[in-house]
Amino acid sequence: MFLTNNLTKTVLSSPAIEGCDHLYIVSGFASATMASKHLEMLNKLNKHVKIELLIGMCPTNGILRKDHISFCKLTDEQFPENFDCRYLVKSPSVHSKVYSWFKSDTPFCSFSGSANYTQKAFSSSQREQMLKFSGKDALDYFQALLPDTLDCRDSGVEEIIQFYDSNEAVKQNKEGTLDEASKEKISEKFESVKISFLADDGSLPERSGLNWGQRPELNRNPNQAYIRLVSKIYSSNFFPPKGEHFTVLTDDGLQLLCVRAQENGKAIQTPLNNSTLGEYFRRRLGLSSGSFVTKEDLLNYGRTDLEFYKIDEETFFTDFKV
Repeated sequence: MFLTNNLTKTVLSSPAIEGCDHLYIVSGFASATMASKHLEMLNKLNKHVKIELLIGMCPTNGILRKDHISFCKLTDEQFPENFDCRYLVKSPSVHSKVYSWFKSDTPFCSFSGSANYTQKAFSSSQREQMLKFSGKDALDYFQALLPDTLDCRDSGVEEIIQFYDSNEAVKQNKEGTLDEASKEKISEKFESVKISFLADDGSLPERSGLNWGQRPELNRNPNQAYIRLVSKIYSSNFFPPKGEHFTVLTDDGLQLLCVRAQENGKAIQTPLNNSTLGEYFRRRLGLSSGSFVTKEDLLNYGRTDLEFYKIDEETFFTDFKV
């Protein structure tokens, strides 16, 4: 069956709804934002699916360091039981895009075509095609490539695969930290927006924003938080469209996977765990985990806002330093 429409639903979610529990992917190129978005999608469907991703163009093209860091976090910390990622390390490179779904070790359906495992491929911004077929040929193909791969967390990966940065002005080390020269170039070169944590009346909201999780009657995690965007910002094209995942590099050396959510995309959240953002800012403010955040806490820290710089459509830098 030749497919050109509704590829996200057809290729990435419908088989899970029909009971599939394992997905094997061979993709020439792949992004951590796509993996993050896909895992979030399956979580919302309440489907427990194991995804095994094999990225094929690494010997020729290398891989983005920010993607490598996030792939390792997804595998190690966030979805250890649901996500594995391997890099092809022996030439020739593999440009294929093959998705093979299994239900209880039985082949269910597979897809092969032009769509890489990236948000751009599974969006309306470009046209892709996939062919649907049955049998276990796709799994055989995946398994035949395995001897030429390494787990993304393997200590030898750094010596074999070339890691590169998304922009010449952004130089990340192995841990993802930016050097001071890169931070200075970012502040000089890229478009930015300043976002206040305070409401229009100058107060800090008690049950939204940084205090979104402060709702004990709902049994919410008290660290849950989001960054509120005013209409001037969320109605612009500065951030990606609602639902698209993006990477945020922080001034203190962390890397967060984020998304715009809520009505009109007026909030920035960490989709895989809404508490991650709140934990991060509480640590920056010197507060204990789960603490109620006050305006005085922000004033004592030294600022009530933060600044976002747009490096590219899926990569941002945020400055919260005093």
